[in-house]
Amino acid sequence: MTRIYRSEAGGRRVREQYEQMLREWPVPCEHRRVPTREGETFVVVSGPEQAPPLVLCHGSGTNAAIWMGDVAAWAEHFRVYAVDMIGEPGLSAPSRPPLDSEAYAHWLDDVLRELGVGRTALAGASLGGWLALDYAIRRPDRVTSLVLLCPGGVGRQRWGWLLKAVLLRPFGRWGRRRTLRAVAGLDVPGAERFLDSMVLTDEHFLFRKEPLPVFPHAALRGLAMPVLVIAGDRDAMLDTRETARRMAAAVPHADIRVLPGVRHSVVGQTATVLDHLRQAGATRLR
Repeated sequence: MTRIYRSEAGGRRVREQYEQMLREWPVPCEHRRVPTREGETFVVVSGPEQAPPLVLCHGSGTNAAIWMGDVAAWAEHFRVYAVDMIGEPGLSAPSRPPLDSEAYAHWLDDVLRELGVGRTALAGASLGGWLALDYAIRRPDRVTSLVLLCPGGVGRQRWGWLLKAVLLRPFGRWGRRRTLRAVAGLDVPGAERFLDSMVLTDEHFLFRKEPLPVFPHAALRGLAMPVLVIAGDRDAMLDTRETARRMAAAVPHADIRVLPGVRHSVVGQTATVLDHLRQAGATRLR
């Protein structure tokens, strides 16, 4: 089995913190554990049963808790499925098949089948943006609209921030906190709780070392569904300028928004995403 924590005790601490956050989920929800070919997958389900589906994919080193500031608004209009990605510090299996394969699309096929979801809107952040793109490219008939927040797989990855992380690492939790504030942009109002969670995760979690595969122009060009892209112009992890340029060239109908002064963590976009999703839904019904 894939090892994703530095120690069993550390993994237990991360899971306990996450479970506490789940107890504070802002709207009524149910917890589903569904079988897949990669192992059990954990999903937080919110919103009316008959509402159109919206599947959420979180970023690397996180879990469904990243959506706690958004889900109350989105669950008024959608049946929201916040999925814990395999191999990440949530409650899903630790499996990490190669990213440059169809394994993650097959895994998401299994998740959606077990949830009874056919066609769905799909939203993802960072690694979750890569996952959402990968699925939309491989399964275009199953994705009704696409929301990408600082998505991986389009602009090149940046590695310069690693030097700052290495230099601050000897300073323990203070150094980890300083790195996350500077690199991820977790210095915005309301992010303190999430920052605490990420500091603990960074202390115990073994992040993926595999570079994100970059999607070729021809693959991106096949995205016919409504697409919203939001990224920060000060992202230290991904080249936002290249992401915007490539998406504009390959997907001319995409709504691309580059936020000035914003780093890797894109927050405060709840209403913008909801407007996109509702307009996409209205367009499909015409």
